[in-house]
Amino acid sequence: MDLIIVESPTKAKTISKFLGSKYKVTSSFGHIRDLPKSTMGVDIEHNFEPKYVIPTKARKRVNELKKLAEKAENIILAPDEDREGEAIAWHLVEALDLEKKDSSKIKRIVFHEVTKTAIQEALNNPREINLDMVDAQQARRVLDRLVGYELSPFLWRKVVKGLSAGRVQSVAVRLIVEREREIQAFNKEEYWTIEGDFTKDKDNFIAKLSKIDNKTLGKLDIKNQKEAEKIEQDVNKKTFKVLSVTKRDGKKSPSPPFTTSSLQQQANNKLGFSAKKTMMIAQQLYEGLSLGVKESTGLITYMRTDSLNLSDKFLGEAKDFISNNYGKEYALSSPRKYKTKQKSAQEAHEAIRPTEASNSPEKIKDYLNSDQFKLYDLIWRRAVASQMAESIIKSTRVKIITDDNKYEFSVSGSIIVFDGFLKIYPGQTKEKILPNLEENDPLNLLELIKDQHFTEPPARYNDASLVKVLESHGIGRPSTYAPTISTILTRGYVEREGRALKPKDIAFVVIDLLIKHFNQIVDYEFTAKMENSFDEIAEGKKKWQPIIKDFYMPFKENLEQKDKEINKKDLGMEQDTDEKCDKCGAPMIIKMGRFGKFLACSKFPDCKNTKQINEQTGEIEEPEKIEEKCDKCGKDMVMKQGRFGNFLACSGYPDCKNIKSIEKGTGVGCPECGKGEIIEKKTRRGKTFYACNKYPACKKAFWSKPTGNNCKKCGGPLVYGKGETEVCPDKECKG
Repeated sequence: MDLIIVESPTKAKTISKFLGSKYKVTSSFGHIRDLPKSTMGVDIEHNFEPKYVIPTKARKRVNELKKLAEKAENIILAPDEDREGEAIAWHLVEALDLEKKDSSKIKRIVFHEVTKTAIQEALNNPREINLDMVDAQQARRVLDRLVGYELSPFLWRKVVKGLSAGRVQSVAVRLIVEREREIQAFNKEEYWTIEGDFTKDKDNFIAKLSKIDNKTLGKLDIKNQKEAEKIEQDVNKKTFKVLSVTKRDGKKSPSPPFTTSSLQQQANNKLGFSAKKTMMIAQQLYEGLSLGVKESTGLITYMRTDSLNLSDKFLGEAKDFISNNYGKEYALSSPRKYKTKQKSAQEAHEAIRPTEASNSPEKIKDYLNSDQFKLYDLIWRRAVASQMAESIIKSTRVKIITDDNKYEFSVSGSIIVFDGFLKIYPGQTKEKILPNLEENDPLNLLELIKDQHFTEPPARYNDASLVKVLESHGIGRPSTYAPTISTILTRGYVEREGRALKPKDIAFVVIDLLIKHFNQIVDYEFTAKMENSFDEIAEGKKKWQPIIKDFYMPFKENLEQKDKEINKKDLGMEQDTDEKCDKCGAPMIIKMGRFGKFLACSKFPDCKNTKQINEQTGEIEEPEKIEEKCDKCGKDMVMKQGRFGNFLACSGYPDCKNIKSIEKGTGVGCPECGKGEIIEKKTRRGKTFYACNKYPACKKAFWSKPTGNNCKKCGGPLVYGKGETEVCPDKECKG
């Protein structure tokens, strides 16, 4: 029996269906060794040697794998093909004592897709573990541990407990904070645009005023209504004719297939998926699912990649599929190949693509849930479209002039002559069809349209734009984007406002501190340089310990110095006020917590009196008295605000710590038990959901707010969708 070890149980289940009884396929359930949680785990005195341990939750699995390995003739290590996967394979050798076995019996295989053909090819071409890639992963892990375990406690002492710092996460927070400051400093400016609604032979079209006295109008040149009305009065006295008509044949080429970052960006922009959700669903598609009783396969290739390469197998399949389904004119005579811009990209890897070009979204729709289908549809269309013919577009630009040559209007339009790849991947291409116009044609002005506008501040980052800017700076790699965003949300530096990532007050304090005293940690160039160093380690060009040493020694020296110099008042974490404590009479001070500013007694911990500060106005909020007595001590209950909204607390705190949640009702009765009401609630991470207030007796819950109406098709409760429309949450129901 040959033992194959992968890191995912889902992948193990899929692969086992490809192979005969000769193979036993099992899973390590991810990492089986890591640095300890309770201590640094890095021996700084001995060349930064990491001290790996087997976590408690992995010990049982390690023992099971050892027993299987003892019985196996060959042991085949098959984790993912990136550095993380290479490290898992190496840790398996170490933890299972496989180095004691005959080295010829230990094999490492990699594959880009979980299909029978790919697995068989990998088994026929085993290799040794790439220790350079392992070292690159170790370097990243050790450096992040050193920064996290040294700098995070410093932030706890000087700012507030529970904070963390890291090379990539702190740079991400800096980007978000700096964008917020741009927004705060922005001064909006008024401007106006003028358009003419022109007609020729009953065909009308809109053209924009573009020049006055042969001078091109800038965006802000028409500053107010008075200027716009003056132009309007003058233009209305004129007659118009076509100055010129320029027609041009153009071509539009398809975008390349997806890399990790471009997939995360498009999934966020088009589907509203977070980076974390995108990677979770992509993992499901990669690892495979049942496509029938006898067949099980992965649907996409490996989803952590920065390569744009496509295999010859897929290129051939795509050409045949395109020819057979859309016509030969849509297929290319020779494949279109894309060159990867990233220096670190490994061309042996592939872009994200469907494992079979013939597995169109419509063909496998019934085997996927809604989110899986949406993401697969996006991946399939992008990859197949990359091998389709260019679209041919006839574009027309028309210029219109007044009789005195003072005012010039212009408009551009286009007609798709041949759709090409747009047939399956239309993107944002829009047609604007103009009437048949010739030079000197007279035109009538039906109406002059004046519109007031205001300049807009730069938009906050969302998952897509943050991934894009991190990639443009060379910061992070395919496997780090989603975890980075997840970390800064979990640590309380950032919150979601719709899709946007908005920094909290604590983020400004921490980033200002890091920029002033630990600039290397949040320096874009330095962080990108470290990523390049990891790449060079993976390529065998550098050893990892000297890189860590060069960073750590000056970092540690600076940290010890700053620990002596900096106090909370210097950072603005504590500010004196004229407010007196209404419990002990001592001065109150403004403090900064993880979730914002609050007022606290200066005699803490002897007096624990606190008051809220309104986040918008900055004013002190007195606790709102409620017509309810504490059921533990009889004192008045007061309204307070916590991380997840308002709650009731005893006014006798800290002597009495009784609290009660406040139900935010929807007025909708529970459709499950018929007794309770559906109320608004929050998850531990602050996400809103709606559930029956008779929990735990009734566990009915919704992710969207119920409307109180029922679906006419299935009879189930309807919820609010986009634009307050009513939708059925049952994915099986199309009502």
